[in-house]
Amino acid sequence: MRSSGRWWARTAATLVMCLIVGVAVALHQPAPAVSPADPHAGHIMPKAIPVAVTTPLPLPRTGWVVTVDSGQSSAAAVLDGDAATSWNSGTAALPHRLALDTGNRVAVSGLTYLPPSGSADGRIGQYRVEISDDGTTWSAPVATGTFADDATLKTVSFTTVITRHVRLVAVTEAGGRSTRSAAAEINLLGGTDPALPRTGWTAVADSQETAAVNNAAANALDGNTASFWHSAWSTAPVPPLPHTFTIDMKVTNLVSGLSYLPRQDGSRNGLIGQYRVETSMDATVWTPPAATGAFIDSATAQTVTFAPALARYVRITALTEAGNRGPWSSAAEFNLLGRADPTLVRTGWTVATDSEETARENGRAVNVLDGNAATIWHSAWSVTPVPPLPHTLTVDLRNPVLVGGLAYLPRPAASANGRIGRYRIATSPDGTTWTDRVTDGAFADSPARQTVIFPPAQARYVRLTALTEAGTRGPWSSAAEIDLLGPSGSVVPKRGVWSAPVGFPLVPVAAAQLPNGKILTWSAFRPDAFSGGTGQTLTATYDPATGVVTQRMVTETGHDMFCPGISTLPDGRIVVTGGNNSEKTSIYDPATDAWTAGPNMRTPRGYQSSTTLGDGRVFTIGGSWSGGWGGHNGSPHKAGEVWSAATGWTALPGADAAPMLTADANPSGDYRKDNHTWLFAWTGGRVLQAGPSKAMNWYTTSGTGGVSPAGVRGDDTDAMNGNAVMYDTGKILTVGGAPNYENNNATANAYVLTVNGTTVTTRKVAPMANTRAFHNSVVLPDGKVAVFGGQNYPVPFSDNTAVLSAELFDPATASFSPMSSAAIPRTYHSVALLMPDARVFTGGGGLCGTGCATNHFDAEIFTPPYLLTEDGKPATRPAITAAPATAANGANITVSTDKAVTSFAIVRMGTATHSVNTDQRRLSLTPTAVTGGYRLTIPADAGVALPGYWMLFALDAKGVPSVAKTIRIG
Repeated sequence: MRSSGRWWARTAATLVMCLIVGVAVALHQPAPAVSPADPHAGHIMPKAIPVAVTTPLPLPRTGWVVTVDSGQSSAAAVLDGDAATSWNSGTAALPHRLALDTGNRVAVSGLTYLPPSGSADGRIGQYRVEISDDGTTWSAPVATGTFADDATLKTVSFTTVITRHVRLVAVTEAGGRSTRSAAAEINLLGGTDPALPRTGWTAVADSQETAAVNNAAANALDGNTASFWHSAWSTAPVPPLPHTFTIDMKVTNLVSGLSYLPRQDGSRNGLIGQYRVETSMDATVWTPPAATGAFIDSATAQTVTFAPALARYVRITALTEAGNRGPWSSAAEFNLLGRADPTLVRTGWTVATDSEETARENGRAVNVLDGNAATIWHSAWSVTPVPPLPHTLTVDLRNPVLVGGLAYLPRPAASANGRIGRYRIATSPDGTTWTDRVTDGAFADSPARQTVIFPPAQARYVRLTALTEAGTRGPWSSAAEIDLLGPSGSVVPKRGVWSAPVGFPLVPVAAAQLPNGKILTWSAFRPDAFSGGTGQTLTATYDPATGVVTQRMVTETGHDMFCPGISTLPDGRIVVTGGNNSEKTSIYDPATDAWTAGPNMRTPRGYQSSTTLGDGRVFTIGGSWSGGWGGHNGSPHKAGEVWSAATGWTALPGADAAPMLTADANPSGDYRKDNHTWLFAWTGGRVLQAGPSKAMNWYTTSGTGGVSPAGVRGDDTDAMNGNAVMYDTGKILTVGGAPNYENNNATANAYVLTVNGTTVTTRKVAPMANTRAFHNSVVLPDGKVAVFGGQNYPVPFSDNTAVLSAELFDPATASFSPMSSAAIPRTYHSVALLMPDARVFTGGGGLCGTGCATNHFDAEIFTPPYLLTEDGKPATRPAITAAPATAANGANITVSTDKAVTSFAIVRMGTATHSVNTDQRRLSLTPTAVTGGYRLTIPADAGVALPGYWMLFALDAKGVPSVAKTIRIG
């Protein structure tokens, strides 16, 4: 690789800046004054702000070797740093394979692909990424997807893996032009673990300023980049350096890094220079430094990574002030990178050793498994001759399991004798045939717990061989506790599992589940940016059955469909309204895969919500992001209107938006106050507006429309960018949100609304574990609600304070349970949808321009716990063997299954954008056993069982759902 003057060097420098500056953006208001009639009113261009985004960096490619299945003579061009040279496979048949050998095992979290610029022929379309430790045996794909058919740099992200070999498989040519594959440059991105969720964390500092201003230590964990911790400065004498900041995570995690965001108020006082990072299980015994170094004297976010370590506490010691301005230290935010504790449960395990002291003390090997740090194993020392090194401990797990690490706790600090120095770790399936996993490791001469991570291996036996004594004090070995770890990042089946990421040729900002099982997504007029309104929209349709993503540019409706309202019609067509072209209506027919233009709305809108009514009409209201600001300089609020197939759009001036406005601090009229309304169509053509304003309202849609109060949502605040889900008939869960659209703290609030006629009662339930805004919520077939993504402190186009852990609400207990963490942040402009196979599609986030660090061109599929057995295997599912394709409201239908089931539910196919999904709702159906199966009754009220396509699920006694049968109701 050339080190200067080449394309890749410039790109690498740009990506370095992405890490340092974050290249995250926020929408800053107010905007320049515009005419309320201007269809682009309120479009604010992103402006970069520094946030703690940990963008992976390209790895140095020195010494790498590339091999390909075809065209080997030009293969080295993908590593030469010159975008003008390229590899071309020639005309051999697809697929083509390009494998990189890094020469060593490294942490990898992604891949970048630059197509050749001179010709479109050979651009890779559908792809998959595989890894290998030996270059022979390759993994299942760690990522799949489809690249856009253009010459821009492409990025594939996936969960961090430790590997030596990475292979890119080109399955198709992007434009179907030939069987060639081509690439100008290929690189791998270094891996960092995701930021850990900070819920419940506390912090203490040796010094904090609280007398003159509130610069308490807690400010560095609050998710607010405007507040910060500062060591004391207003009292005399001023406490000198060094200063310590200690984080208590309350639980053990596998920690591998620390992210530091300096203060953001324009002053550099206290910016940390030289530092030391240590970890601990008890805040008393600290490891030798996990990392040392120096942060640059800049307000930009910086991250330090280190070898993964099990820890509850992490301490950073600020040794100097970066600019030598004074004896201070400060920080706007600290976060830790890592994964949940993967320690395996030791029930039933046994241990054997070559030597143990039993005459003069209880130094039996079994003590390393007793959970008592005060008891130890010690090799024999009272006999003559004393058994020499090496010494072994062999753990029998009784059953084969995946083992990915070992934690060694030395004996208590009172005596250092026998602390293990150099060591070897091996695994075996049978106790006879051994495979080395670590051949020459070394523990520090310290009483602290120390962690070793290695590639996961299926094993029943694990052997630790002590080769030396850490302090050369004698021929002994000792240990207080030995733990084994599962694969790093592994999750308990009860918390669900995530798929490898699926790459998209765009940022999926909007999505719709189609009756044919495919998922339609779109961004804007460009794949990575929204500002323009150029009369076209880039779409991508994902087929879960094949993994293929098909790209399409929609020009026939003259509509840039970014930030729209979305509703599904009774016949399955998708109505998309407003957005960048704020007056437009576009209609997609999945039966013909055709887009047609609908009539213009009476009021131009963007960020409005819409909902399908029981009679098949569509109601919409609000939407001052584009098409002019309602309530500004005399402009009217954006009242409701309805669409019908017969008459197009009809204004409803009586459906006044004023009662539903939030109290957002933005001064530009309703620019932020009438966005993303939580709408629920109900009986009699009424619509419940359940949020995000704390005031709820009923809207009527007949005549000229009307509005009446429905009460307030308990003690909730306005909850902008929160969401609400109907999880059963008349039962709505609301979760999260923030008082303002952006730049304030989100809440963890949760409420259950019960709708009975026109009466809405509110019950506050236990909060989420995480505060969230910009998140998405999806109702599952069993009536539980899964919550994904979001931020603690909402800032558009930022992944700072992103929440990776999902949560699951159970109506039976009215509480939330933590689920496993996604690999990729899903914040502003992300989506989530229930799929017919009862899994959940989550994707997107970003759309902030070329090179923006928070553009996520991908999706992940979440498998809920109900589809997994206790040991993580796929659960046996019931199957619906017969069901009608259509049913009228009030109809009795007969459904057959392959085995006994206990319940049924229908879930309406959803659409999603900007944390809003007004199409999804779940209704439970009570089965009656009849000859040939079960009789179910479809609700008679079309305002409850809305017309359209629904997913019919059968669930067994364990709550395991079938794959859905699609049924059209109405």
